Amino acid sequence: MKRYFDNYMIKHPVSVQPMMEIEGFLVRPGMFDLNGATELPIGVNFTIHTSGGTGCELLLFHVGEEEPYAVIPFPESYKIGDVYSMIVFELDINEFEYAYRIDGPHEPEKGLLFDKNNILLDPYARAVAGRRTWGKKRQATYHARVVKDVFDWGDRPQSDREMSDLIIYELHVRGFTKHPSSNVKHGGTFEGLKEKIPYLKELGINAVELMPVFEFDETINAREVDGNTLLEYWGYNTVSYFSPNNNYAALDDFKKEGWELKELIRELHENGIEVILDVVFNHTAEGNEDGPSFCFKGIDNNIYYILTPDGKYYNFSGCGNTLNCNHPIVQQMILECLRYWTINYRVDGFRFDLASILGRNEDGMPMNNPPLLKNLAYDPILKNVKLIAEAWDADGLYQVGSFPANRRWAEWNGRYRDAVRGFLKGDFWESWNAAWSISGSGDLYGDLYNEYNGHYAGYNSSVNFLTCHDGFTLYDLYSYNTKHNEANGWNNTDGSDDNRSWNCGAEGETDDPEVLNLRFRMIRNACTVLMCSRGTPMFLAGDEFGNTQFGNNNAYCQDNEISWLDWSLLDKNQDLFEFFKFMIAYRKKHPSIRKKLPDAQCGIEGLSTYNIHAEKMTVSRDDRIFSNVFAGYDETQQQDDLVYITMNAYWDEIEIRLPDIGENMSWYLSVDTFGDEEGNYCFSEEKERRIKGSYVMRPRTVAVFTGRKNPEVSSEA
Repeated sequence: MKRYFDNYMIKHPVSVQPMMEIEGFLVRPGMFDLNGATELPIGVNFTIHTSGGTGCELLLFHVGEEEPYAVIPFPESYKIGDVYSMIVFELDINEFEYAYRIDGPHEPEKGLLFDKNNILLDPYARAVAGRRTWGKKRQATYHARVVKDVFDWGDRPQSDREMSDLIIYELHVRGFTKHPSSNVKHGGTFEGLKEKIPYLKELGINAVELMPVFEFDETINAREVDGNTLLEYWGYNTVSYFSPNNNYAALDDFKKEGWELKELIRELHENGIEVILDVVFNHTAEGNEDGPSFCFKGIDNNIYYILTPDGKYYNFSGCGNTLNCNHPIVQQMILECLRYWTINYRVDGFRFDLASILGRNEDGMPMNNPPLLKNLAYDPILKNVKLIAEAWDADGLYQVGSFPANRRWAEWNGRYRDAVRGFLKGDFWESWNAAWSISGSGDLYGDLYNEYNGHYAGYNSSVNFLTCHDGFTLYDLYSYNTKHNEANGWNNTDGSDDNRSWNCGAEGETDDPEVLNLRFRMIRNACTVLMCSRGTPMFLAGDEFGNTQFGNNNAYCQDNEISWLDWSLLDKNQDLFEFFKFMIAYRKKHPSIRKKLPDAQCGIEGLSTYNIHAEKMTVSRDDRIFSNVFAGYDETQQQDDLVYITMNAYWDEIEIRLPDIGENMSWYLSVDTFGDEEGNYCFSEEKERRIKGSYVMRPRTVAVFTGRKNPEVSSEA
């Protein structure tokens, strides 16, 4: 090392003096509170921290090269506490990649896995270097690139929609447009998804939930089954939390990492669609004792992971390791990560995979008031960002209705899924749970109308869903009695056996018109109930046109026609697509479904359950039919907003009466999933039929009635 005492001035807006020359590079102590690598006018600031490491080296690589052209050790004088920081002068961020090597003790029984020869990825890397071919195993070590964020977001304000006003559409970026039938230019990419924005807008959804888009390794457990290559297609094996997956970029975005994703998000926003990211903070791609060591293991294994007393990995995630989320260092990384995606990508929300793990202590035990969840709930940058928990983990910790909410978190409501699935197919013992679920799950989340209860407000707490990536599609839910995961190579032992599904009389594909007619009616039933339930509806991409996974309810490894959306079904099942459009629009039109309104002037209570005689009831555990009413005064429209939904899960027709709403108002039939003589299932306002007193519910049918003033009264007014 050659020490510099002469005054040296770089010709840049910032005037800073180098203090040393190391391996031919001018350097000085850096900005210790600026994690990761950051471009400065005079060079690049590199900051990394390690608690157990005894020495650290910065490695610089020419673009695409595996051997470093420079190794710059951090002097001990460039360390404060556990943090190493160094400015390297006159580096051009377009001309290099970087990584680290950290020395320290190698004592696996104590959880210490330091190796001075191991090349390590920066945990705060904003981009993982090296574009590769999807499905081809990475042969090189992981390097990072320095990102210069110059994307102009303009002055568009952050969305102020409530959770209950969202209609969430869950999709996989690759699978959404990879099938040739998608007819996009860049199938399987962010660009391909952007080409489909007009379709999303026509459908009417106003939020997309993207399955993992952080850099992940789809080849981590690649294997061959019956001549087919199976990959970790879903993306739940995170490599880098701050980096977008470069395989989802249509073009090599070298020098503009993340640009395509930002353009996609901006265009979605311009079309009124929010973006929620599915994030995986419960485990990483480094796996267990047999997994690779490319980042956290080599930096501070015993800090980043929950370990047993003998240094092994607790596996609450079911994926080999468990991130130690409530260690202050890991908390800081997660908070900075979410802030980064909120600020630099303008993301509107996050869905946390296996979120119950985020509430486990460093010994693996659940905590009463986990600091991470509280910090995220009250962070000022994340103030208006949606936080959604998958409130369970792979070790049996199930917290639906008891997730530490801090009046802030919403939950994927697994009880809603199970109860409504069961009731609609005829499991009448689920009627009590189904009625609560459709009403907003007040039994789980407290008083439905109280914004200040211990949980998030009832109608904002529950994300209602019947399908998601994990399980059957909606078409398969009514086409298969049992899962058919043979293609996964585990002898059909993987995936859930509790599906509450029904094949409607024939297992799998069939040409039987009666079976097909029943299947599509059941799909319409499910759609209608979902859109007429209090809470936030979410459904799986492709459900709106009958997409199938051929009975596979765990298609995590199927990067093929099993998982890709078949867009030819959109033409084939156009009437189903139109039905979904109608129900989405109907939900948007009727705020009484979504939230408490001022009392209706007609006297109907805001939220009640009725029996077939139009009398208020307490649902028993074996009721085969019941109705829910949503009512209130819509101040925007200056009129009552009344919605009455009746669900007949029985196999016989039943006559019902509708409640009296006064002389000047009537109920009008808006939806009947059985259909009329002309094959119509939903009716615009001008085509609705007035219902006088009673209505015959056909077998296994859902009907929706809208209360409004009679035309003659409206004209007189």
